[in-house]
Amino acid sequence: MQTDWETDAIIDRRDAFYAASQRAFMPYRSPLIFQRGEMQYLWDETGRKYTDLLGMNVCISVGHAHPRVNAAVKAQIDEMQHCTTMFYHPVPAHFAEELVARMPAGHDWVVHFTVSGTEAVDLALVMAQAHTRNIDMLAFRNAYHGATIGAQSLTGISGFRHDMPLLGGIHHIANPDPYRGIFGDDTGAYLDEIDRTIAHSTNGRLAGFIFEAIQGYGGIVEVPPGYLKAAAEKVRARGGVLIADEVQSGFGRTGSHFWGFQAHDVVPEIVVMAKGIGNGFPLAAVVAQRHVAESLAGKFFFNTYGASPMSCAAGRAVLQVIQEDGLQANAARVGAGLRAILDRLHQRHEVVGDVRGRGLMQAIELVTDRRTKTPATEITAQVFERTREAGLVVSKSGANRNILRMVPPMCLSQDDLPRIEAALEASFKGF
Repeated sequence: MQTDWETDAIIDRRDAFYAASQRAFMPYRSPLIFQRGEMQYLWDETGRKYTDLLGMNVCISVGHAHPRVNAAVKAQIDEMQHCTTMFYHPVPAHFAEELVARMPAGHDWVVHFTVSGTEAVDLALVMAQAHTRNIDMLAFRNAYHGATIGAQSLTGISGFRHDMPLLGGIHHIANPDPYRGIFGDDTGAYLDEIDRTIAHSTNGRLAGFIFEAIQGYGGIVEVPPGYLKAAAEKVRARGGVLIADEVQSGFGRTGSHFWGFQAHDVVPEIVVMAKGIGNGFPLAAVVAQRHVAESLAGKFFFNTYGASPMSCAAGRAVLQVIQEDGLQANAARVGAGLRAILDRLHQRHEVVGDVRGRGLMQAIELVTDRRTKTPATEITAQVFERTREAGLVVSKSGANRNILRMVPPMCLSQDDLPRIEAALEASFKGF
C-alpha cells in the first residue's frame, strides 16, 4: 500500500472523505501535517522540525516513537495482536497489577480497561450511579470530560455540548478559579455553592462529583488548597463518591505527584485515566475501589478493544520508562524552567494576563486589559499562528479560546528551553 505525502493531496483526500464531525477540529488557519516524531520533536511532510509542547494532545507522555514502548508493542504484535476480554491473557492483568501499585495505599483497587477517556468517563458515571443508587452528579463548569452523551453531559463548556438533549441529573457548579472565577479566590464561597446546588437542584442525595484537579482543556486551572477535601466531605455526606478525571494530569505530569489529586489530600473512589497511559496507543482505564466497582458485577460493560494486549504492552512500557528515566522528577525540573519563561513573558508583555500550572502542565492566558481581564481571543489566534511559524506546537484552549496550553512529552529537556523562550518571545512581539 502506498501513502501519498503530497500536501494538497492529503488535504483534498481528508476534505473529500472525512465526515463533518471529524473535519471540524482543525486549530490552525491551514492544516499542519505531521510525518514523523521522535521523543519531544515532530517533523511535517516538508521536513520542517517542531518542538511538541502539546504532546499530541497530551497523549504522548514519554516521547514520540519511544524505542522501549515501540519494542514492547512490536513484541506483542508478533505474538498476538488482540485478545478479547472474554478470554484471558496475562499482559492486561500484569498491567492492571502495575497500575494498582501506583494508587494510594490502604485501599483495594481494581481496574477496567477501555479504549478512550470518554468511554472511561461514561463507565465511571454508570459505576457511581449503580453503587450509590442515586442519579444526581456534580461537575465543574469549564471542565471537559469527553464527547459521548454521558461525558458530554458532564462537560461544562458550551462549545462541546451538541444541540440535543443531554443527560438529566447533571449539575455544574462554579469552578474555583482564583483568576477568573465568579468568587475570585474565595474558596469558601465556592464550597457554599455546592450546598446551594444540592439544596435547590437535587433531591438531597448525590451519585458523585467528577473533577479535574487541574482542568486541562479549560486552561490549566488548579483547584485551590483545601477545596477538594472540604468538597469530598459534602459529597460523601450526601451519599456520593468522588471521581477524579486524571486523563491529563496523571502519570507524573504535574511533577509533584503521580496523580493530580494527590496534591490535595483526598483519595477518590474512582479514578479515570487515558491519553498518556499508552503513549498514543488507544487505551484508557477506570481504576476504582473494589466495593464501588463490584456494584456492576451483575451487568456487562463490554469494551471490544479495552484490554488489548498490544495497548497494554505499551502501557506497561510507559510505566517502566516513567520510573527508570525519572520522568516525574524531570517534569518538575523542566516544568519549573518553562514556568520561569512564561513568568518573564508576563513581565514583558501586557497582553499576558496570567500564567499558571504545575510541572509540565502550563498555560498563558491572554487578555486585552489586565484590569478587566477581557479575553484576547483574536490576539491569541495571532500568537498561536506565530508559534507554529516559530517551530512550536501548542494548544489554543479554554472556553474563550484565549489560553495557550503547554503539555509536552515528559522527556522535554532543559536544553530545549532557550529555543522555546526565543520562539515564544518572537510570537509575542508587538503585543
